[in-house]
Amino acid sequence: MLISQVKDASGKLVVAVREDAGEARAVNNADSVYALAIEAANSGKSLADVVKAHGLGDVVDLEKAYAEGRFLAPITHPDPAHLHLTGTGLTHLGSAATRDSMHKKANDTAEETLTDSMKMFKMGLENGKPKAGEKGVQPEWFYKGNGYVATAPGAALLSPSFALDGGEEPEMAGIYVISDKGEPFRIGFAVSNEFSDHVTERVNYLYLAHSKLRPASFGPEIRVGAPPADIRGTSRILRNGKAIFEKPFLSGEDNMSHTFENLEYHHFKYGLFRAPGDVHVHMFGTATLSFADGIKPEAGDVFEIEAAGFGLPLKNPLKVEAEETIAVKQL
Repeated sequence: MLISQVKDASGKLVVAVREDAGEARAVNNADSVYALAIEAANSGKSLADVVKAHGLGDVVDLEKAYAEGRFLAPITHPDPAHLHLTGTGLTHLGSAATRDSMHKKANDTAEETLTDSMKMFKMGLENGKPKAGEKGVQPEWFYKGNGYVATAPGAALLSPSFALDGGEEPEMAGIYVISDKGEPFRIGFAVSNEFSDHVTERVNYLYLAHSKLRPASFGPEIRVGAPPADIRGTSRILRNGKAIFEKPFLSGEDNMSHTFENLEYHHFKYGLFRAPGDVHVHMFGTATLSFADGIKPEAGDVFEIEAAGFGLPLKNPLKVEAEETIAVKQL
């Protein structure tokens, strides 16, 4: 099941569901995807059962809603400060050639000469997929922001004036809600653009935290349930309607050095991230970047990311914010 949120012609939020690429229908008496997910989490029912109990109404034209800019992020929180955007890196094996070269370097190079990134990657190769009942190694982790920077599909990703770069990262995002008992529940997975400043990150890896404090977009639809083991998608950048970059990307556990379960554990093991009622959008990394191919996105370029089985493609134009004067005032 695919689930999404759009506004109707009057501006009212409509929750839409469909099977695969079929016709979308509105969920009756649904205030939001968040409300449905919390209802499911607190009742012990599946989200599919909750949707079935509500029933389906009118047909929703998702393509038209997208063209008219009426898509919302596929989950929002009544208080945006309680939606958390986070992610993990160094989790994907990449192409066969990249994997082979990274394996060789990780295994044949003296430990003391490895970069911190390579050491982290090696740790994932060795213990990112633990046996049942065991805990694997913890991954790299980063914070991006909250619901105030969660960008709707079709809306512009805003790069701050001080940024050295604004580049895409095509990733899968896990979507979660926390029940009233403080238990994390996964709704499903969505395509995401973990928008980052790769030039800043390249200056010094300790600038990673700065480079990740950027907006992110995900959706337009959430695929409810467990993800496929092998996810294949395409990432492209359009400039004046023509592709200046297009490349496949791989995700899913067949193409990762960690299991989703291990990555989820190391996020939700912190009590901070199990506050009742909160929403988490956690991005799981990628091995495909236009930055690696020397592409420098410009204002007006459009990022497009899609993956088979995950609904409509995620589209966002790039916009650079005007410079701001920031000064702290004394009370």
